[in-house]
Amino acid sequence: MPEKEKAKGKSKDECVRVIVRCRPFNSKEKKEGNGRAVFVNSKDHTVEVKDCDNPKLAPKRWTFDATFDENCTQRDIYDSAAAAIVDDVLEGFNGTIFAYGQTGAGKSFTMEGMKEWRAANKPEL
Repeated sequence: MPEKEKAKGKSKDECVRVIVRCRPFNSKEKKEGNGRAVFVNSKDHTVEVKDCDNPKLAPKRWTFDATFDENCTQRDIYDSAAAAIVDDVLEGFNGTIFAYGQTGAGKSFTMEGMKEWRAANKPEL
């Protein structure tokens, strides 16, 4: 298929999409008994953040292209966010997956999974 035709057919997939994943509490956070402040609704693609210090305040809410809660799997993220990009790269097109967030937010967790999982399930192309 000529490159222009392929590009036309892929135009829907060739845009910036913002996808949010809320990682599960790590062992330190569980041990400290931290309260949950971030609530993800994967059906309507929203994230709500509540102020744990002032529960009377209304939560702040944002809508994204896709959202994943702490129960999603690496496969869920890959299928939704990365598979089409990887396929295009393997066909010779450019592709980027960019993880952004503050320290400890879960960027490495989302891109690589848990250390225990990585040791047992080495990813392959």
